[in-house]
Amino acid sequence: MAKEEIKKLLEHSKKELDSNHDNFVKSIQDELTSFKKKALDRI
Repeated sequence: MAKEEIKKLLEHSKKELDSNHDNFVKSIQDELTSFKKKALDRI
C-alpha cells in the first residue's frame, strides 16, 4: 500500500514539475521576444 502511495506522489510531482518547466520556458521566450522588440525599436 505504501508503495502505491509513493508512486502516486511521484507521478503527481513529475506532472507538476513538467508543467512548471513549460511555464518557465514560455516566460523566458516571451521576455526574450519583448527584449528583441525593444532592442530593434532603439536601433
